[in-house]
Amino acid sequence: MTHPLIPTIIDLATPIASELGLEVVNAAFHTNQSPPVLRLEVRNPGTDTSLDNCEKMSRALEAQLDEHESVPDSYVLEVSSPGLSNLLESDRDFASFKSFAVAVDLTEPHKGKRHWEGTLVGRDDDHVRLSQKGRVVKLPRPLVQAVQLADGDEF
Repeated sequence: MTHPLIPTIIDLATPIASELGLEVVNAAFHTNQSPPVLRLEVRNPGTDTSLDNCEKMSRALEAQLDEHESVPDSYVLEVSSPGLSNLLESDRDFASFKSFAVAVDLTEPHKGKRHWEGTLVGRDDDHVRLSQKGRVVKLPRPLVQAVQLADGDEF
């Protein structure tokens, strides 16, 4: 479950990231740690995200968070790059990994299955499309819980 402060933090972080040529990928607030840790992941869409990018983002965001008093108590701010993930989330991810082997998990069964594997054909507003031995399967996008790169060969 997302912490209630995350939407506010993303609203503050997004324009800062844009000014620095970065994009916000993920944010999480880990209140089970002492002190709590606010983690923000950013990436540089044109190239690798450098330590310098993360440091600039951290300083600029910290100033905004302090100014707006967004986080009421003490916390640690960590800004990092997401690195390479096998989870596909953005439209860019789906375009980049078209024709790659993927595994799709659904929130409820579709045609009797919650787990599907195949070669990624694409994604639109309504479906995630996979090829299974040359046959295209359309999985309803509202049921898609996760799409990740598979370890195996193409299907």
